[in-house]
Amino acid sequence: MPNRELKLKQASAVLGVPPKDLQNFVQAGVLRPRRVGALYYFDRKALVSAKVALYLKDSLGASTRYLTQFTRAVSKVPGFATGEVEAVRVQSGARDEQPVSILIPLRGLVAELDKRLPLAEHARDLPRGRKRAGWKEELRAALQQGTTDLKGVSQTDIDKTIKSYRRERRKPELTVVAEAVEATA
Repeated sequence: MPNRELKLKQASAVLGVPPKDLQNFVQAGVLRPRRVGALYYFDRKALVSAKVALYLKDSLGASTRYLTQFTRAVSKVPGFATGEVEAVRVQSGARDEQPVSILIPLRGLVAELDKRLPLAEHARDLPRGRKRAGWKEELRAALQQGTTDLKGVSQTDIDKTIKSYRRERRKPELTVVAEAVEATA
């Protein structure tokens, strides 16, 4: 992925989340993208940080405080933005207790992000205020182009694709491994 910056709406399309969810992460301090005026710009490192935060939130349902700590700790790993590291293990816990260990498949998350990057081109920002002249014709032309791309696809193919996507989305990527602890008494 070339080092380019995406606006919030484009970044949300690449990450596959609604723009409001990404904006909430920014406002809560979980993510810190570059800001110019009222616009946020996500570079590669900010996109990977957002992908890690979303992975942790989907897997663990962690609070924003923990998401912030884990995301910042993981982003300090050398080779973080490029996905050179296969996986990252983050540990946290109280002094006297067994630490909680979380394994984040960084290379897989970066590969998924690279695969979805072309979606940024389709998520164009509209200017604030009135709609520009000719927006209806542009929308109609885009819809007609989309229908020509789907000419050979049947309704059953569409239904199967939607069902398989939803089935994959429901699967948690969290694996729980129990370890036996010897009793000392």
